[in-house]
Amino acid sequence: MQRSALVVGASGIGGRYTARELLAHGWTVYGLARRPPTDLPGLIPVPADLLDPAVLTQAFETAFGGGTDGPTHVFITTWMRQDSEAENIRVNAGMVRNLLGALAPRKSLRHVALVTGLKHYLGPFEAYASSGTLPDTPLRESQPRLPLDNFYYAQEDEVYAAAQRDRFTWSIHRPHTVIGLAVGNAMNLGTTLAVYAAICKETGRPFQFPGSEAQWNGLSDVTDARMLAKQLRWAADTDAAKDEAFNITNGDYFRWSWLWRRLAAWFGVQAAGYSGEIQPLEKIMAGDRETWRHIAQKHGLREPDLDRLVSPWHTDLDLGRPIEVMTDMANSRRLGFAAWQSTEDSFFDLFTALRAERLIP
Repeated sequence: MQRSALVVGASGIGGRYTARELLAHGWTVYGLARRPPTDLPGLIPVPADLLDPAVLTQAFETAFGGGTDGPTHVFITTWMRQDSEAENIRVNAGMVRNLLGALAPRKSLRHVALVTGLKHYLGPFEAYASSGTLPDTPLRESQPRLPLDNFYYAQEDEVYAAAQRDRFTWSIHRPHTVIGLAVGNAMNLGTTLAVYAAICKETGRPFQFPGSEAQWNGLSDVTDARMLAKQLRWAADTDAAKDEAFNITNGDYFRWSWLWRRLAAWFGVQAAGYSGEIQPLEKIMAGDRETWRHIAQKHGLREPDLDRLVSPWHTDLDLGRPIEVMTDMANSRRLGFAAWQSTEDSFFDLFTALRAERLIP
C-alpha cells in the first residue's frame, strides 16, 4: 500500500535521521518543523508551529490539499523544554493534541509513532534519577509509570486517546541519549563532547570527565540516531509491533571509564577521569563562548555560536546520574528487530561527520 510519512521535528536529531531512513526506502516524506531542513533531497517541507492549531490546519491544507488526503504515518520526534514540569506537560502534550487534532478530519492516519526517552523510567527533569525514584536496571518496558508528573506520560496519553478516537495503531520508542548530527538541538551529548574536546585541544586543558562515579564505573548504553530511525521504520512495517512500547539502544554496553579514553585519543587530548566529585560541564564551559568564536574563526567553521552546538546541561544530567543505566531490548528483539550498532563507531562516525561539515576543527 502507498505510504506517506509526516516526520514531526524533521530538523532535530531523531527527525532528520528518520526522514533519511524513510526516503531511502521509497517513502513519500513530509518534514514538519518551524524551519524544515532544505538539504535532504526528496523531503517535502511543511513549515508550521505545533502550538498554533490554525497554523497547523493551514499548513496541512497547503501540503495535502483541502480534502481528505494526508499522511498514512506520523513520526513525532520533537519536544520543547520549559521552566517546569507542569509547563512541559502543558506545552508538549498540547503539541501532540494539536497535531493529531488537525489531522483527524483527513482520516488518513494508519499509524502514529511517538519518540520519548528514558525519563519514562528515571523521572522528569525536576526529580531526575533522584533517590526516591531509582528504578531497577536494565530498564524494561513492563516497568510501571512512576508516581510523578511527567510530560512523556502526558504525550503518550494524547496518542492513546487519539488512536482510540481515530482508529489508528501506535508505537512508543524510548531511546537513551541519541547520538547524531543536528545543529540547534536541545539534547546533544555527542556534539557537546566533540566541541568540548576541540576546546580542550585548542587550549591545552585536560578532557575532564564531568560526571559521577556511578556513571564512570558502571555500565551504560546510548542510541545512534540511525538505530532509532531503523526501529521506527520497522515498527511501522511490522504488524506484531503495533500498539507496543519499545526501548531502543545500540544493543551493546560500555563503561565511560573505557569510552572516555577512546574519545580523548580520537581528538588527541589528555583524558582525565572521575576526579572524586562531579565537575559539571555546564560550569566548565561557562566561559568558553568567546574561545569557541575564536576557534571557529581560526579554522573557518560554519557555526561560531557555541550555544547552537552544545547542551552541557543535558550532558551533565546524563553523566551525573547516581546509578548505572542500561536498557533491555528484548521486547523488540523477540518480534524480529535485529539491528545492532557499535557505540564506539557511533561517536567516531559523528565526529567524522562534524569535521566534514566544518562544525569542529
